[in-house]
Formats: sequence, structure tokens, C-alpha cells
Amino acid sequence: MSNLIDAHGLRKVYGDFVAVDDISFSVEPGEIVGFLGPNGAGKTTTLKMLTGLLPPDSGRVLIAGHDIQQDPLAAKAALGYVPDTPNLYGRLKAIEYLRFVGQLYRVPTEVAERRIRRMLELFELTESAGGYLDGFSHGMQQKVAIAAGFVHDPGIIFLDEPTVGLDPRSARLIKDLMIQRRESGKSVLFSTHILEIAEHMCDRVIIIHKGRILADAKVTDLRQMQGEQSLEDIFLEMTGGREVDDMVKELAGAS
Repeated sequence: MSNLIDAHGLRKVYGDFVAVDDISFSVEPGEIVGFLGPNGAGKTTTLKMLTGLLPPDSGRVLIAGHDIQQDPLAAKAALGYVPDTPNLYGRLKAIEYLRFVGQLYRVPTEVAERRIRRMLELFELTESAGGYLDGFSHGMQQKVAIAAGFVHDPGIIFLDEPTVGLDPRSARLIKDLMIQRRESGKSVLFSTHILEIAEHMCDRVIIIHKGRILADAKVTDLRQMQGEQSLEDIFLEMTGGREVDDMVKELAGAS
């Protein structure tokens, strides 16, 4: 079966700043892939290029075999995207927004209603579904955004810091949904700063720093190559975070 994501030579430049510098990778069906990097590494810019929200200056993205720039409708029909900050239509009720998303992706009404009811139940939003989104807290809006990303049952879903702002129960639910996607032969690409989640959930991790990919491998392979260190230690070594450890130790010694 063909890859669900094929990214080739992606590059994005803002003036003199190179946000993403010639990166390439692929994601196969049935994979959970963690997209890791410090703030400003190029993660969100890359995700926006992968989902067609931002055109690359050079390079190409194929989603389920469809070029995201040349055939955007077919490519976007195969993906779901949950951004790090929900940007919803505040004057719509939650139930109206989810139904709108279902119609946008041409999900049969009966199927959409069943999925919407299930997602509302899972995120404990059933009683709030008739409320306007501009009255929802950040956490509740995030739950609605996540539910919307799953309404059309996409082959690949992109999640940008999906657990930020969520209560522990909802964060656990996100993990369960990701595992369910993998078991059904679909895939997940998600960014996170919580390396413990990535270490225990991902089939593979991609570490990006200063717009370039430093590593693309299974967690077990990375640990074997780096002397069985934790993913956190490996990440810090690759991205220069060890310098912070040394500064803290010097500060402690000075005190």
C-alpha cells in the first residue's frame, strides 16, 4: 500500500530566515509518528505545508498519492488537521459546526450524525453541544476542534500539540483515538513537547531543529544508537538542550 504522506524537499523562507530547509520524509499506513522539535524549529510551518494551508517555496507534498498543491480537494479529503490553537466559528453552536464540517467533507448525514454523537459523548460535550462556540473555554473549543478532525474518518490526521489545554481524561482519550487509528490502518502525525508521550506511543519519531531533520527513526533504534538513553536525553543532545542543564548546574554551584 502506498504512503499516506510523501514530503519531498520542502523549503519555506521568510526574508533572511529559513523556517524549513529542504526536508523530506514519508508516513506509511498504520503508523503513529511524532514530530518533535524545540520552539521555532519549523514544526508548525511544516504541518501547514503538509495540509495545504501554506504553499512551500519549493518541494512537493503528496497526501494519499494526491499533490496537495495540484489536486488540493482530493488531498484534503484524505486528511484531518487539528491546529495548536482552535480557530472556530464563534457564532455557530458546537453541533452546527460539527455538522458543517461533515457536510464540507460530504459525509452522508446519517453517518455524520452517528460520529458526531459519539465524539460528543467521548469528550463529555453532549450537554454543551447547543451552546455557541464563542462562549466555550479554550479546552472545550479544543475538544470540538479535535472532534471535527475525526468527523470524516480521514486516512491521515495531523495533530499540532493536541493535548495542550486538555484535562487528563481528554488527553488520555486523544491517545486512545490515535492508537485506534493505527489499529485500523490509518495514520497519525503529531507534534508534541511532551516527550514521554512520544516515547511510549510513537512507532517513529522525526526530530527537527532549525528547519532541518536531525533524526527519523524508531524510538528503539534511536535509543540503541545513543546508548539506551531516554528519548528526552537524546532530544536534548541533538537540539542543544544540554547547554541548559549545564547552566542550571553552574547556577546551583554558584549558590
